[in-house]
Amino acid sequence: MSKPAYDRADASALLDDRGYSGLLIRGQNPALLFEKGVRERITESYYWKEQCFGLNAATLCDRAVELKFIGGTSGITGRPTPFLCLAFKMLQLVPEKRIVLEMLNFRDDEEEDDKDGVKAEEVKNEEDGENGEEKKRDLNAEGKLGTFKYLRCLAAFYIRLAWEPVEIYTTLEPLLTDYRKIKRRLKENFSLTYVDQFIDDLLTKDRICATSLWKLPSRANLEDLDMLEPRESPLGDEVDMLDEEDERAREREGSKSQ
Repeated sequence: MSKPAYDRADASALLDDRGYSGLLIRGQNPALLFEKGVRERITESYYWKEQCFGLNAATLCDRAVELKFIGGTSGITGRPTPFLCLAFKMLQLVPEKRIVLEMLNFRDDEEEDDKDGVKAEEVKNEEDGENGEEKKRDLNAEGKLGTFKYLRCLAAFYIRLAWEPVEIYTTLEPLLTDYRKIKRRLKENFSLTYVDQFIDDLLTKDRICATSLWKLPSRANLEDLDMLEPRESPLGDEVDMLDEEDERAREREGSKSQ
């Protein structure tokens, strides 16, 4: 007699390594990317049972846009945040990369047009010709793209957990120009941080949001292996100008001393 096909609210199928037959991440059950204690707290939490049951990639986005802060666990009992629960749900779903990228760069065009007058800027860019087209192609220029900043943070966190090193660097580094403020839940209180700081933590730290991250190869090593091109800083032109000004100042001082 075949087993009935239905969703199990306790997520035991995901956590049972012996009977797991879903998609793998780097050859293992995606749930194992979270520590055992964190997994148990998540699956026993009210938010997981109430808000994460039956979610798919589309409905998960609806939950993610309602997020008010990032974070791991809080309080004496280590209660998981909604952010962490949704990240665990993404590991259960293992969405396609194009869906994750859409979450990372999702933009509500109507809302942006009403708030910032983007339509007027687009008309101006069209009149400018190629320069305008180049600006539109830059998906992460100055952190403008991505209406829902916590949705972006959730997608970035998942990318750091699930993707390969080269993809992580090439996808997350452009977000270092996103300077928007975000709230972060700590054990006992909240703190204020920024999207670019969160992205930098994902690229440089080994533990964040109550999660031990797998060891990411350094960018320098990947460059030495010709797997990555050297990164061009958005401030590169300004730094060059400052260096030129310093050099000219030294030359003037040298001529005066003579």
